Amino acid sequence: MRLRDVESGDGPAYVRMRCDPAMMAHLGGPFPEERAEAQVGHDLALVGSGAGLVKMILVDSPAPDTVAGTVTVSQHEIDATPAAEIGWMVLPEHQGRGLARWAVSSVLDEVRRGGRWSVVHAFPGVGNTPSNRLCRRLGFTWSASGRRRSATGSSGPTTGRSICGTDRAGQALPCGLDWPSSRLPRRGADECVRAGD
Repeated sequence: MRLRDVESGDGPAYVRMRCDPAMMAHLGGPFPEERAEAQVGHDLALVGSGAGLVKMILVDSPAPDTVAGTVTVSQHEIDATPAAEIGWMVLPEHQGRGLARWAVSSVLDEVRRGGRWSVVHAFPGVGNTPSNRLCRRLGFTWSASGRRRSATGSSGPTTGRSICGTDRAGQALPCGLDWPSSRLPRRGADECVRAGD
């Protein structure tokens, strides 16, 4: 397995990932095909501007350089503070093989080496047990701010996201997961070894 930057020809992989109801269950539902294809251009611009990283996860089965998923780190503001958010997707036929853990860990290592962001946030859905488990395994910690940019660009609570706890009135307190890029993510014995390690 390896990572590469997003390319203009990644439209079919984006459609597979973003138009699938199961893949998008924790992300607001499937995109229309046109929106998924347009996302490639958006992501190319994001990478070109230096405001983010978009890496495609490649495997050699069933064919060489098969796209198995993606990892994205994007820059924006959380509570009026510059921040980075990481997200990932792995196609169903490639899940359960450690690809997400290897790819997210590799991208976090790249973020750390690049020194662009001091903290990286993740906002896994409440019911997305595998992503929440991955965050814990990689050393993410709970954040009490729990605010992020919405699709409209306004800042608001992370509705439908992981819940940190409750306030005195019993209302859910949303939160994110933070990873300090000043330290390496923890490595487990079951993790895939990256080329060069």
